[in-house]
Amino acid sequence: MNIPWWLPFGRVPEVRPAELAEELAGKAPPFLLDVRTPAEFATGHLKGAVNVPVTALPGKLPSLGIPAGRTVVAICLSAHRSPPAVRLLRRAGVDARQLAGGMIAWRLTGNPVVRV
Repeated sequence: MNIPWWLPFGRVPEVRPAELAEELAGKAPPFLLDVRTPAEFATGHLKGAVNVPVTALPGKLPSLGIPAGRTVVAICLSAHRSPPAVRLLRRAGVDARQLAGGMIAWRLTGNPVVRV
């Protein structure tokens, strides 16, 4: 049986939308990794986010250019695709968290989005 790399599902470290908004305004903002599809990304994303669909992340991870020591926040629509991204990043030695509630929570709290 060939089990997909992103299983099992489960909890990972996360950051709430209000906390992330504060971190983004600070001196050392996190690296934003949006793991949704390009079509979803185009409908609205956080300013400065890099889009790599979760299914492509294992092959793209080495070329992301995440600065050493920088925290990564993985973002998806509802926080269901970001946990496997966080686990993959953490296995690679990256300090990673997910956006709690994903883009749905980000928008519901009135935070800004950028459209392509």
